[in-house]
Order: sequence, then structure tokens, then C-alpha cells
Amino acid sequence: MYKSMEEILRRTRVENRPFWEVVLLEDCKERDVTREDSFTTLAGMYRAMREADSAYDGELFSASGLSGGDGEKLRRAVQKGGMLCGNLIGTVMEKAVKMGESNACMKRIVAAPTAGACGVLPAVFLTLEEERKFPEEKMVEALYVAVGIGGVIATRAFIAGASGGCQAEIGSASAMAAGGVAYLMGGDGEEIVHAAAMAMKNLLGLACDPVAGLVEVPCVKRNVIGAVNALTSADMAMAGIRSKIPPDEVIDAMRNIGIALPSCVRETGQGGLAATRTGMRIREELFVKR
Repeated sequence: MYKSMEEILRRTRVENRPFWEVVLLEDCKERDVTREDSFTTLAGMYRAMREADSAYDGELFSASGLSGGDGEKLRRAVQKGGMLCGNLIGTVMEKAVKMGESNACMKRIVAAPTAGACGVLPAVFLTLEEERKFPEEKMVEALYVAVGIGGVIATRAFIAGASGGCQAEIGSASAMAAGGVAYLMGGDGEEIVHAAAMAMKNLLGLACDPVAGLVEVPCVKRNVIGAVNALTSADMAMAGIRSKIPPDEVIDAMRNIGIALPSCVRETGQGGLAATRTGMRIREELFVKR
């Protein structure tokens, strides 16, 4: 597994290979599989994302009753037209919420990189695939880019909310998606890693404060901000904007911030929104009075 973005970039330059292929080759080496086997495996994950999106049930609610139906509301709003964000962003929002709700309802999703952040990558990738008519092969290549970024983050820092707060979950997913989007839009290695860095920077310090300890409130809606943030960060990178702090140092900063966060905002359900009067009431109604 690569330990830095710079390590991946160095290999792209030395071997004159695209970012995604450098990640693929490392996967082949680590798992001792062929290129074809590696690609088939990741293509299967992408198809699972697509299937999870199409299998969304707008009438299904989670056991707690906290999640369900909002993805359908967004779908209707997009169809109606007139959303301030436009149809593309509206569709990204819709798909992000749908996937997060499906996770809360115990349906099959792809952890990318975690179940709590499962809506970010699919929302962005599936929408762009539909909007720009990218072939599936190109989408899988973009997924390799995301995997490479996520691998570096997991190696240098963490991807679990319990370890580093929601910045480690939604922040990592957003960085992964931003890099993938930059690739889809024709970006080179530098544009990819700076898109990821800016996406991560925008979410540094984000608390993990699930109400009643459930991955529902505010988790589902945070997938929306992670997805939209990925698109804006990729656009900035493609416009020529660069992160003043190098990408690897941004990841290191995320790690340090995560360590500094108090445990009450690291997935314990004891602080932040979980500790509000309403948050405590919901917890009591769900668990204490039963």
C-alpha cells in the first residue's frame, strides 16, 4: 500500500503511467492477482453501487424511524425542476441521501470507505456517468483513483469516525471522490491529488456525533455535503488552483486533528448533536424507555 500521494505521483512520472494504473498494479502485487482479476473485482464493486442506487425504496424506513423517504423527496424536487443548485447537483444530493438511507435500512451498500460515508462516491460517480455518458471502464478507472487516495489516507491517518471524527469518514470519502472526478474530467496526477487535498481541507475538524449512537442523524445528510464538496474541489483543481498545503501534509493534519478531538465527538454519541436536548430525547425514546 502506498504511504503517500507523492509516492504515487513519483511512480506515475517515472513509469509514465496514469494514476489509476499505478494503483491497479499495486493491488495486483499486494493480492497476487492478474490485472484482469483486479479490474473485474473493482468493476463488481462499482456495479454494486449502481444496483444499490437503483434498489432504493422510498417507502422504507429504518428501525428507529429516523431515516427514510428523504431521497424520494429529493428525486421529486429534481424532477419538478427549479432547484437552486440545478439538476446535476440536485441529482448528486438525491443519490447521496438515498444511499445513506439504504445503509440505515440495512440494505446492501458499498462501504466507500465506510458504511457511514457510503453515499459520497456513488452519488458523484453515478451522476457523472449518467450526465457525461462515461463508459463503465472509465468509471472503474476513476474508482481506482479513489481507492489509491483512500489507501494513502488509511495508511497515514484513519478512515473511522471512532478514530478521527467524521472528517475521517465523510472527509476521506469526499477526498476520494474529488480525485476521481478530477480524473474523469481529464486531470493529471497533480490535479487529482490537489482536488483530494482541497476536499479534505474543507472538512477538517468535522465531528462524529451520531444521535443515539446510530449512523443516521446527522450522518445521512453529511453524505450530501461530502459529495457536493468533492465536485467543487475537483472544479477548483481543474481550474488550476492548488492547495497551499501539500496533499500529504493535509492528511497528516487530519490525523493530528482527529487525535486531538475529544472522545465525545468520535462516534460515542455523547457530544455534539447527540448531546442536544432533542438528541438526548431521541436516545431515551429509542433505548431507555424500552
